[in-house]
Amino acid sequence: MTIDEIQNEIAADFKKHGNWFEKRKYLIQIGKSASPCARARASGDNLIRGCQVSTWFYSESKDGKMFYEIDSDSGIVKGIAVLLARIFSGQIPQDIILSDLKFVADAGLEEDFSPVRANSVLKIVGRIKETAAASLR
Repeated sequence: MTIDEIQNEIAADFKKHGNWFEKRKYLIQIGKSASPCARARASGDNLIRGCQVSTWFYSESKDGKMFYEIDSDSGIVKGIAVLLARIFSGQIPQDIILSDLKFVADAGLEEDFSPVRANSVLKIVGRIKETAAASLR
């Protein structure tokens, strides 16, 4: 699936949940489904600097595609991290670099986003794009 197709699928899933409370509950459930590998990689070297909540990031390139594991101490940020890893893992770097993050708005998740959450999402997406660009060098 393409990045846009995955984002559209995620947005459609969230539209089934009417209000922000239901969406937040669903997002936390998604975060609980995170790979145990993501937590195992939670070291100081993988900490994303500038996030208000502790968030760890790991990436690798295999066969010309990028793969991500992201974890956070915040339930909501962790849910978003799982979704971001789902969207961008298995994609080629050029597509990642050129992509627009639209699922947050399309799913209605930004309705009640605090500045802390918004900052965390921007930091994570920034790292995703940085590592995709670095893999091309």
